[in-house]
Amino acid sequence: MEAGRVFGLCLILVGMFLVFSGGASAATGVTYDGRSLIIDGQRKLLFSGSIHYPRSTPEMWPSLIKKTKEGGIDVIQTYVFWNLHEPKLGQYDFSGRNDLVKFIKEIRSQGLYVCLRIGPFIEAEWNYGGLPFWLRDVPGMVYRTDNEPFKFHMQKFTTKIVNLMKSEGLYASQGGPIILSQIENEYANVEAAFHEKGASYIKWAGQMAVGLKTGVPWIMCKSPDAPDPVINTCNGMRCGETFAGPNSPNKPKMWTEDWTSFFQVYGTEPYIRSAEDIAFHAALFIAKNGSYINYYMYHGGTNFGRTSSSYFITGYYDQAPLDEYGLLRQPKYGHLKELHAAIKSSANPLLQGKQTILSLGPMQQAYVFEDASSGCVAFLVNNDAKVSQIQFRNNAFSLSPKSIGILQNCKNLIYETAKVNVEKNKRVTTPVQVFNVPEKWEVFRETIPAFSGTSLKANDLLEHTNLTKDKTDYLWYTSSFKPDSPCTNPSIYIESLGHVVHVFVNNALAGSGHGSRDIKVVKLQVPASLTNGQNSISILSGMVGLPDSGAYMERKSYGLTKVQISCGGTKPIDLSGSQWGYSVGLLGEKVRLQQWRNLNRVKWSMNKAGLIKNRPLTWYKTIFDGPNGDGPVGLNMSSMGKGEIWVNGVSIGRYWVSFLTPSGHPSQSIYHIPREFLKPSGNLLVVFEEEGGDPLGISLNTISVIGSNRAQSQLS
Repeated sequence: MEAGRVFGLCLILVGMFLVFSGGASAATGVTYDGRSLIIDGQRKLLFSGSIHYPRSTPEMWPSLIKKTKEGGIDVIQTYVFWNLHEPKLGQYDFSGRNDLVKFIKEIRSQGLYVCLRIGPFIEAEWNYGGLPFWLRDVPGMVYRTDNEPFKFHMQKFTTKIVNLMKSEGLYASQGGPIILSQIENEYANVEAAFHEKGASYIKWAGQMAVGLKTGVPWIMCKSPDAPDPVINTCNGMRCGETFAGPNSPNKPKMWTEDWTSFFQVYGTEPYIRSAEDIAFHAALFIAKNGSYINYYMYHGGTNFGRTSSSYFITGYYDQAPLDEYGLLRQPKYGHLKELHAAIKSSANPLLQGKQTILSLGPMQQAYVFEDASSGCVAFLVNNDAKVSQIQFRNNAFSLSPKSIGILQNCKNLIYETAKVNVEKNKRVTTPVQVFNVPEKWEVFRETIPAFSGTSLKANDLLEHTNLTKDKTDYLWYTSSFKPDSPCTNPSIYIESLGHVVHVFVNNALAGSGHGSRDIKVVKLQVPASLTNGQNSISILSGMVGLPDSGAYMERKSYGLTKVQISCGGTKPIDLSGSQWGYSVGLLGEKVRLQQWRNLNRVKWSMNKAGLIKNRPLTWYKTIFDGPNGDGPVGLNMSSMGKGEIWVNGVSIGRYWVSFLTPSGHPSQSIYHIPREFLKPSGNLLVVFEEEGGDPLGISLNTISVIGSNRAQSQLS
């Protein structure tokens, strides 16, 4: 970068720091016009970043918000998670990671605004899209349409959240930080499925929200027919190219989800979106009269416990500007910070000036904003795949391929989206303890239930979640089978709408299978060692989260749909309509084996040769000391298969390292343990291993970054 550009950008960054350090959250009124949001009578050009409070911890929030602010962000955007806050009808939880008020007050204390996406359907790669599962059992329930039971409960929860915010004085109309609220979420994806009831529902939702009188605007993302005065907004990676714009000239152009990466499911590689691509499309959106951009996610965090949606990994948007652990991901963080500074240095002409669009070549344009009193700024766009020499107002500029240059005062090139001046950093995982001493592990093996021991029986294969109510991932289907004659080459064929199936015949594992995000039906045929007498057949059906989206979610079915036994070349014997016994969940779950106080409720065995490795349905526990320092910590689970992890009684999430990507690697190997979950010594680690693995290969690691001085300086 030329010395002049360096000096100019430094002045911009200093100036923007002073702006960002001001009391941004002390708003008293929010309206809008066709250009932007208007806060306290002034048009605002705002950059926002999504941080979801339950995907981190209260102890992490101050640092995450501080780094976000230092990145040039004005607004923190978050969903509200209905199934966390109302896990049972009428019983609310706003404690710990669910403390929404505390989160918003921390944002206010650091001088930022809030966009509160109440939903209360949120999608978000979150279990059941944020809907509490008890909704499904409400008579006559149909989600997200003109359905009275759904509207009743949706309005009740939305009102609960709005009144909670009002009681704490958190809306901008009360002098608080909340400048926007969102109702519903990406409704255009499902509206057609509900026909005329979709249109009437979205009209009702908007009117209901506005009627709550928050004193701030409401938005709907991906809802072109959002009713006035609700603002329809864009989600995606390229809203400067794809967004048709607001449905009224009196509404501002807003981008509620600029995806900094993309979600990741087991069996897939992470999606890497470059800093240059994010910057290009953000700059293009601003050049096309956009005035609000939210990065989804700015910090993704962790899907603790069983909160992730179907097949989604435990880490969330790790490729965001702040990674899963809250560390800066460079150059993405720094390049966007410089973009924000460059754009905000010309906020006045952008918000007050007249826009002119000029053609500078077959794939080159200039977007110029100019006003006699506020000055001039130009966005020079090169859509070509090669370097372009551009003439603009008697000055020559060389633009990189697929790049946008920002001209302050329509003269000085202060930023170019394709030129990254921030050094790339690298995340380093350092093992500090390997759990490779067999004598330090204790083991408990799950009991495989038999048909005779089950209390619930039916002459049919029952739907999985009707029995589990999503309180557990697991449901046992048990039966008993006696062949009429000797069975040669016996096998069992199974079809399931669940995610995972483990088949046990006479207490021995016969085989396992699983689906994927793309494979909805698990089909499995395994050999079966049958005796001439009664044979016990026990099939464990497993889920890896519920879906987060789609029409008629309440109608979806899971679990076994077909079970057949074949003997040689004879016609298969269909057991689907036979009598089945059911057992919900695992014994270890029922006694809450992950808690200190419950460890003695089962008989643990000390390690013996060969006992500890590669055993399915096995619980392991050990004690360990926390590592020195205060940096992030993670468990490397590469030696295991599939299961769940608890540290001092708190679930840090599911793991599934045996589900490999096409390149032969686990989608996620390291699992985040927030520091606040740890004690200096005497920490309890409990692992439930579903498939079979080697706990002696588990390691405790510290996480850090190297390679960027600018990154390191902001981590302190």
